[in-house]
Amino acid sequence: MDDFGKEDKAIVAAAVQPVLVSEDNEREEERLAALGYKQEFAREFTNLSTISFAFSIMGVASSVATTIDTPLLLGGPVSVVWCWFIGSFMCMCLGLSIAELISAYPTNGGLYSASAYLVPRAWRPVTGWTIGWLNILGQVAGVASTEWGLANMILAAASISTDGAYVATAGQTMAVYVALLVVHGLLNSVGTKVISSITRIFVFVNLGTVIAVVIALGVTCKDKHPASYVFTETVNQSGWPSNGFSVLLGLLSVCWTMTDYDATAHISEEVKKASIRAPVAIIIAVAGTGIFGWVYNIMFVLCSGPLQDLPGAAGYSAATIILRNVGLKGFYVLWTAVCFVAFAVVSTALQANARTVHAFSRDGGLPDRGFFCKVASNRVPINAVWIVCFVSALLGLLRFASEVAVNAVFSLCAIALDSSYAVPIACKLIFRHHPEVNFQPGPFALRGPLGTIIPSVAVVWVTFTVVVLAWPESLPITAETWNYSSTILGGVLLLTSIGYLLGGRRRYSGPRTAFEVLEGSMH
Repeated sequence: MDDFGKEDKAIVAAAVQPVLVSEDNEREEERLAALGYKQEFAREFTNLSTISFAFSIMGVASSVATTIDTPLLLGGPVSVVWCWFIGSFMCMCLGLSIAELISAYPTNGGLYSASAYLVPRAWRPVTGWTIGWLNILGQVAGVASTEWGLANMILAAASISTDGAYVATAGQTMAVYVALLVVHGLLNSVGTKVISSITRIFVFVNLGTVIAVVIALGVTCKDKHPASYVFTETVNQSGWPSNGFSVLLGLLSVCWTMTDYDATAHISEEVKKASIRAPVAIIIAVAGTGIFGWVYNIMFVLCSGPLQDLPGAAGYSAATIILRNVGLKGFYVLWTAVCFVAFAVVSTALQANARTVHAFSRDGGLPDRGFFCKVASNRVPINAVWIVCFVSALLGLLRFASEVAVNAVFSLCAIALDSSYAVPIACKLIFRHHPEVNFQPGPFALRGPLGTIIPSVAVVWVTFTVVVLAWPESLPITAETWNYSSTILGGVLLLTSIGYLLGGRRRYSGPRTAFEVLEGSMH
């Protein structure tokens, strides 16, 4: 297999050439077999449930409510409004680039599996190893940070109900957090058909909650800020001497909300007509989240009242803004909806994360002897589901170090995930005409100059945001204010690199490809 003849290359080219799959599951199984895998999951996700899944993974209603404090309190209204506006366009470039790759390689491994086709053979093991660990780390951080946000939002409501008399301890927050992880683990242990049916409603609850909050605030707020305040006011409370840099710190909100794009790819083996439905769902979700999120952010700033009153006793500016305008009863209704959206985000994120662990395990990327790639009788990778829950619970222990330490998991999610996307996108740009790559697009493709411009913008954007998000949010820099996302990321990369050198390189040859089908080693 080191030297391919013309006939071999023709067979491989035909195997990896993406085609528009039909409704017939056998056709989709053939497509998956051409990529080197057998069909293990039931294809229960329809067009609606796939789009709903993509929307739910971003969960704009709860994600903005969880993270708006960073731009609003560090950079002011300008940071909230314009970081989201500009970030949405940049995230669309990233989303389009990811959608193209997912259309070409619709497997549960997502961009991790796609990386095998995007680099020369000699680079596949180290590229797949790096992307696999980055992607899994980012997704686990996504599950953990969203679940942590949900636990705190629930406890914020409890605090508000007692007029601030109740303040949750770190132990109580951890208990709620772990309980929620157990609930989500149980939910994700049921059959795919059940999960698909539940997922269909998430998009309506998500966008419906945004609309309800926007209307409620617009109608009830009597002291709206002028447009000049909303679109031009800068408030530097970070301690950094540059107002511009303080504004840029607000990118956390849009980058954390609009990430995990390839989560839809991680259920590709459960989606009908995945090579077209998965990328289309991503694009619709990114566009919808960008538009709805911008209006949502503007309304929060418009009705925010005095900035010095935020984040308030509840610890969340979004909760305080809703409460001060709609009253206690209205707050309970709207905040319950926001919390439900967060619950849906964790459900979809955990499902996607488990599929990534499954894919990485079946390729030999984990030292588990295939334990986490086992699929139960209901065609769900239950072992993978629960290891994600367990590691997420461990990340929650950072709260006992400091609030800043556990909040670094939010930055870690965006940094690790976006980095895992930028690498294969860059590889496509660099190696697409290499004889061992010869990139062949799927039904969704970026044609002409856009095929170079959009992915290039995406790679530059990720490089820029990784630096910003890894930076400490405030001065002076101490153990309490240090951004631990870079520390955690560096530590994981160091340990996995050592693991690769000590034994990983012997058992792991990279994501499975159609080349291995020719050798008779298809799983």
